[in-house]
Parts: sequence; C-alpha cells; structure tokens
Amino acid sequence: MELSSQAKPPATRRRVPSRRGDANIAAEEEARINDRIRAREVLLIAEDGEQLGVRPLPQALALAREAELDLVEVAPNAKPPVCKIMDFRRYQYEQQQRRKESRKKATNVVVKEMKYQPKIDIHDYTTKTKKVQQFLGEGHKVKVTIMFRGREMAHPELGRKILDRLAVDVGEVAIVESAPRQDGRNMTMVLHPLKQQKPKPVKPPKPKAETPDANPEAIVETEAVTPPVAEAPEPATPEPATDLITAPVVEAPEPEPAAGA
Repeated sequence: MELSSQAKPPATRRRVPSRRGDANIAAEEEARINDRIRAREVLLIAEDGEQLGVRPLPQALALAREAELDLVEVAPNAKPPVCKIMDFRRYQYEQQQRRKESRKKATNVVVKEMKYQPKIDIHDYTTKTKKVQQFLGEGHKVKVTIMFRGREMAHPELGRKILDRLAVDVGEVAIVESAPRQDGRNMTMVLHPLKQQKPKPVKPPKPKAETPDANPEAIVETEAVTPPVAEAPEPATPEPATDLITAPVVEAPEPEPAAGA
C-alpha cells in the first residue's frame, strides 16, 4: 500500500514595502491605510489637523500621495469613516511609545502564598506571620492556606481560628479581600495590602529676628561707653614785671683801722 504524499503549500515570504503608499506597509492590523480603506467617502483631516470635509476616497488618496504621506483610517466606525493624512511610520512609533508608558504606569500585583497547619506551633506561626507582613509591605497580595490532613477535616474551626487571628495581627498593613472559605482539604483567605501614604516633607520654619522686647531673656551685649575726661587747664606762666620800682642799693662803709696799729 502506497502512502499518498500530501502536497505542502509553498513557503511565502513576507513582502517588504518598497515605496510609500503600498498596501502591505501596515505591519499591525490596527488601522487600514491607503488602498486598504474600503469606504467610498471619508471625512478627511489634513496633517495639521484642519478638517477638509467629506471627500471621495480616490481624491483623498491623491491628496495624501501629493503630500508624500499616508492616508490612515483613524475612526473606522464613524459614518463616514474618519481618515487623516499623516506619516504612518511615525504614527506606529507614537502608538508604541504610548503602550510602553501605559505598561510602566500599570502596577503588576503578585499574589504570594503562605501555608499554615491547624496544629501549628507558636514559633512557626510567628515566623510565617512575619513573612506575610513582609510580602504585604512590598505591595503583594497574600493567599493564606490552611492545610487539613486526615482527621483534621472534622475540625475546620481550628483553621478558621488561625485565619481570624492572622487577620488581626496584620490589620495595620492589610485588609481581608476574600473571607475564609473551605476549598476541599484546604481553607483559604486572601489579604490585600493597604496603600501606604508617603509622608509629606515638612518645611522648616523660617527663622524670626529676635528683638530684646520680644524676648526678655535674650541678653543683649552692648559696648561700655566711657565718658570723655575733661583735661585740666595748663597753669599760666607769670610774665616778668617791667613796671616795678627798684630801690637804690646802699653800699656798706669800709671799717676804719684800729689805733696804735
């Protein structure tokens, strides 16, 4: 018995557009451009945003080719569809940048899981609870699971007691998003972290100029001012008297020699 060989379809290579206005220029099936637009009439918008009114499709394509740009269908569900003359490559680049920005702003919430047992030791409970608080502090959700084994299934209140205690212990950093519920041999509860508000920076108060009247305790240092010392007047020197009358000088007589000398 001969096996019939199935003919394989020939491999097709993706055509790269060689010039502007080619229908295969659109790598992504998001917007129809140029010859892919199916409407007979379009509401045409110029590159600078000016509305050119409703134009037939061939006329709109001619205007786009004349400006060496593309005719892009930006609102296909409108009646008539809205088309804009633009650079489609630049339009794709701007769309990619917007998606990147939106992905950066989106917060990826990761769900962590922590498993307990109904007959858990106090030390193990403390260690696991600290780990749960760490996950919540990092902004992750935490799924807490109580695992029942064997005859422990007959006492679900033990697992509920642990979950209630855990909800109280982490009440400052989380809230209970999903209440405890039985799921086969397990009892689960989901904790959601609270949004932590960033403390606002406190501006330091402006320094106020202190005055002696405003602050009596302030000691104001002043320089001691010494009063000027009055100088004593110099004593007047007596001038020589010129008008005084001088008495005549009397000469003493010479002594006589003694007799018999």
